[in-house]
Amino acid sequence: MLLAGKSFQSILLLVLPWLLFGVPPILPITAANAETIKGTVRYKLEEDVGKTVVYIEKASGTFMPPYKHPIMDQIELTFVPYVLPVLIGTTVDFHNSDDILNNIFTPSWAGHKFNLGTYPKGVIRSFTFDRLGEVALLCNIHPDMEGYILVLQNPYFAVPDKDGKYQIPNVPPGVYNLKRWYKRSISPVKDITVEKGK
Repeated sequence: MLLAGKSFQSILLLVLPWLLFGVPPILPITAANAETIKGTVRYKLEEDVGKTVVYIEKASGTFMPPYKHPIMDQIELTFVPYVLPVLIGTTVDFHNSDDILNNIFTPSWAGHKFNLGTYPKGVIRSFTFDRLGEVALLCNIHPDMEGYILVLQNPYFAVPDKDGKYQIPNVPPGVYNLKRWYKRSISPVKDITVEKGK
Protein backbone atom coordinates (compact mmCIF):
# COMPACT_ATOMS: atom_id res chain seq x y z
CA MET A 1 0.00 0.00 0.00
CA LEU A 2 1.48 3.38 -0.95
CA LEU A 3 0.94 6.27 1.43
CA ALA A 4 0.51 9.84 0.28
CA GLY A 5 3.64 11.93 0.79
CA LYS A 6 5.81 8.92 1.65
CA SER A 7 8.60 7.60 -0.54
CA PHE A 8 9.09 3.88 -1.01
CA GLN A 9 12.33 4.05 1.01
CA SER A 10 10.70 5.72 4.01
CA ILE A 11 7.88 3.17 3.96
CA LEU A 12 10.46 0.38 3.82
CA LEU A 13 12.21 1.85 6.88
CA LEU A 14 8.91 1.76 8.75
CA VAL A 15 8.11 -1.80 7.76
CA LEU A 16 11.62 -3.28 8.00
CA PRO A 17 11.70 -3.53 11.84
CA TRP A 18 8.43 -5.45 11.73
CA LEU A 19 9.82 -7.87 9.14
CA LEU A 20 13.05 -8.42 11.08
CA PHE A 21 11.95 -8.25 14.71
CA GLY A 22 8.20 -8.74 14.70
CA VAL A 23 7.62 -5.14 15.83
CA PRO A 24 4.53 -3.72 14.06
CA PRO A 25 5.23 -0.49 12.17
CA ILE A 26 3.58 2.76 13.21
CA LEU A 27 1.94 3.94 10.03
CA PRO A 28 -0.10 7.11 9.53
CA ILE A 29 -3.82 6.55 10.14
CA THR A 30 -6.03 8.37 7.66
CA ALA A 31 -8.99 8.39 10.08
CA ALA A 32 -6.99 9.77 13.01
CA ASN A 33 -9.73 12.29 13.78
CA ALA A 34 -12.57 9.81 13.33
CA GLU A 35 -15.39 9.65 15.83
CA THR A 36 -18.10 7.17 16.85
CA ILE A 37 -21.80 7.71 16.17
CA LYS A 38 -23.92 6.27 18.98
CA GLY A 39 -27.65 5.94 19.24
CA THR A 40 -30.63 3.84 20.21
CA VAL A 41 -33.43 2.34 18.14
CA ARG A 42 -36.69 1.62 19.92
CA TYR A 43 -38.28 -1.70 19.02
CA LYS A 44 -42.05 -2.08 18.93
CA LEU A 45 -41.81 -5.86 19.28
CA GLU A 46 -39.17 -8.18 20.73
CA GLU A 47 -39.07 -10.07 17.43
CA ASP A 48 -37.80 -6.90 15.69
CA VAL A 49 -34.34 -7.41 17.22
CA GLY A 50 -31.77 -8.01 14.48
CA LYS A 51 -34.04 -6.69 11.71
CA THR A 52 -32.71 -3.12 11.59
CA VAL A 53 -29.64 -1.53 10.04
CA VAL A 54 -28.53 2.04 10.80
CA TYR A 55 -26.18 3.45 8.17
CA ILE A 56 -24.67 6.53 6.58
CA GLU A 57 -26.07 6.84 3.09
CA LYS A 58 -22.98 8.24 1.39
CA ALA A 59 -19.43 9.10 2.47
CA SER A 60 -16.42 10.29 0.53
CA GLY A 61 -13.39 8.07 0.20
CA THR A 62 -12.34 4.73 -1.23
CA PHE A 63 -13.29 1.70 0.83
CA MET A 64 -11.82 -1.77 0.51
CA PRO A 65 -14.11 -4.75 1.18
CA PRO A 66 -13.08 -6.99 4.07
CA TYR A 67 -10.62 -9.80 3.46
CA LYS A 68 -12.62 -12.12 5.72
CA HIS A 69 -15.97 -13.02 4.18
CA PRO A 70 -19.09 -12.32 6.25
CA ILE A 71 -21.38 -15.34 6.71
CA MET A 72 -25.05 -15.79 5.95
CA ASP A 73 -26.12 -19.10 7.46
CA GLN A 74 -29.24 -21.27 7.28
CA ILE A 75 -30.21 -22.61 10.71
CA GLU A 76 -33.52 -24.36 11.42
CA LEU A 77 -34.94 -23.10 8.12
CA THR A 78 -34.06 -19.51 8.97
CA PHE A 79 -31.54 -17.13 7.45
CA VAL A 80 -29.09 -16.07 10.16
CA PRO A 81 -28.70 -13.15 10.44
CA TYR A 82 -32.02 -11.86 9.15
CA VAL A 83 -30.25 -8.90 7.55
CA LEU A 84 -26.53 -8.65 6.77
CA PRO A 85 -25.19 -5.19 5.84
CA VAL A 86 -22.07 -5.28 3.66
CA LEU A 87 -19.81 -2.86 1.86
CA ILE A 88 -20.13 -2.98 -1.92
CA GLY A 89 -17.58 -5.40 -3.36
CA THR A 90 -17.84 -7.76 -0.38
CA THR A 91 -17.95 -11.53 -0.91
CA VAL A 92 -20.43 -13.31 1.35
CA ASP A 93 -20.18 -17.01 2.22
CA PHE A 94 -23.55 -18.78 2.32
CA HIS A 95 -23.52 -21.75 4.71
CA ASN A 96 -26.10 -24.48 5.18
CA SER A 97 -26.17 -25.70 8.79
CA ASP A 98 -29.48 -27.55 8.38
CA ASP A 99 -29.63 -31.33 8.11
CA ILE A 100 -31.72 -30.97 4.96
CA LEU A 101 -31.19 -29.45 1.53
CA ASN A 102 -31.70 -25.71 1.10
CA ASN A 103 -31.64 -23.49 -1.96
CA ILE A 104 -30.73 -19.80 -1.99
CA PHE A 105 -31.82 -17.46 -4.75
CA THR A 106 -32.76 -13.81 -5.15
CA PRO A 107 -35.12 -11.98 -7.51
CA SER A 108 -33.26 -8.73 -6.71
CA TRP A 109 -31.36 -6.70 -9.32
CA ALA A 110 -28.71 -5.78 -6.74
CA GLY A 111 -27.92 -9.50 -6.42
CA HIS A 112 -27.85 -10.13 -10.19
CA LYS A 113 -30.87 -12.43 -9.60
CA PHE A 114 -28.45 -15.18 -8.58
CA ASN A 115 -29.39 -18.76 -7.80
CA LEU A 116 -26.81 -20.62 -5.71
CA GLY A 117 -28.56 -23.93 -6.29
CA THR A 118 -29.57 -26.62 -3.83
CA TYR A 119 -26.92 -27.93 -1.47
CA PRO A 120 -26.62 -29.99 1.75
CA LYS A 121 -25.27 -29.31 5.21
CA GLY A 122 -21.62 -28.33 5.40
CA VAL A 123 -21.42 -26.91 1.87
CA ILE A 124 -20.51 -23.23 1.39
CA ARG A 125 -21.40 -21.17 -1.67
CA SER A 126 -20.09 -17.63 -2.17
CA PHE A 127 -21.22 -14.53 -4.03
CA THR A 128 -19.64 -11.08 -4.49
CA PHE A 129 -22.03 -8.14 -4.22
CA ASP A 130 -21.04 -5.40 -6.65
CA ARG A 131 -24.33 -3.48 -6.90
CA LEU A 132 -25.79 -1.16 -4.29
CA GLY A 133 -29.17 -1.95 -2.83
CA GLU A 134 -31.31 -4.48 -1.04
CA VAL A 135 -31.00 -8.16 -1.91
CA ALA A 136 -33.88 -10.38 -0.81
CA LEU A 137 -32.87 -13.97 -0.05
CA LEU A 138 -35.35 -16.79 -0.61
CA CYS A 139 -35.38 -20.59 -0.70
CA ASN A 140 -36.99 -22.53 -3.55
CA ILE A 141 -37.64 -25.47 -1.25
CA HIS A 142 -38.90 -23.62 1.84
CA PRO A 143 -41.06 -20.61 0.85
CA ASP A 144 -41.24 -19.28 4.43
CA MET A 145 -37.50 -18.59 4.50
CA GLU A 146 -36.59 -14.94 3.99
CA GLY A 147 -33.48 -12.88 4.66
CA TYR A 148 -31.67 -9.83 3.30
CA ILE A 149 -28.27 -8.54 2.27
CA LEU A 150 -28.02 -4.75 2.34
CA VAL A 151 -25.21 -3.59 0.02
CA LEU A 152 -23.96 -0.17 1.07
CA GLN A 153 -21.59 2.45 -0.34
CA ASN A 154 -19.42 2.74 2.76
CA PRO A 155 -18.52 0.75 5.90
CA TYR A 156 -20.33 3.10 8.29
CA PHE A 157 -23.23 0.93 9.41
CA ALA A 158 -24.41 -1.07 12.40
CA VAL A 159 -27.06 -3.57 13.46
CA PRO A 160 -28.46 -2.48 16.84
CA ASP A 161 -28.18 -4.94 19.73
CA LYS A 162 -31.06 -6.48 21.68
CA ASP A 163 -31.49 -3.22 23.62
CA GLY A 164 -31.56 -1.16 20.44
CA LYS A 165 -28.13 0.39 21.05
CA TYR A 166 -25.70 0.80 18.17
CA GLN A 167 -22.28 2.30 17.47
CA ILE A 168 -20.79 3.27 14.12
CA PRO A 169 -17.05 3.75 14.67
CA ASN A 170 -14.29 5.49 12.68
CA VAL A 171 -16.51 8.11 11.04
CA PRO A 172 -14.51 11.15 9.82
CA PRO A 173 -15.84 14.61 10.73
CA GLY A 174 -18.44 15.87 8.29
CA VAL A 175 -22.14 16.22 7.53
CA TYR A 176 -23.96 12.99 6.70
CA ASN A 177 -27.37 11.53 5.95
CA LEU A 178 -28.19 8.85 8.52
CA LYS A 179 -30.82 6.27 7.56
CA ARG A 180 -32.49 3.27 9.13
CA TRP A 181 -33.47 0.13 7.20
CA TYR A 182 -36.18 -2.00 8.76
CA LYS A 183 -37.80 -4.98 7.01
CA ARG A 184 -37.69 -3.47 3.52
CA SER A 185 -38.66 0.05 4.60
CA ILE A 186 -36.24 2.97 4.88
CA SER A 187 -36.70 5.81 7.34
CA PRO A 188 -36.59 9.47 6.31
CA VAL A 189 -33.08 10.91 6.20
CA LYS A 190 -31.70 12.36 9.43
CA ASP A 191 -28.98 14.95 8.90
CA ILE A 192 -26.14 14.58 11.39
CA THR A 193 -22.88 16.43 11.91
CA VAL A 194 -19.83 14.57 13.16
CA GLU A 195 -17.39 16.92 14.88
CA LYS A 196 -13.89 16.24 16.06
CA GLY A 197 -13.89 15.27 19.72
CA LYS A 198 -17.67 14.97 19.91
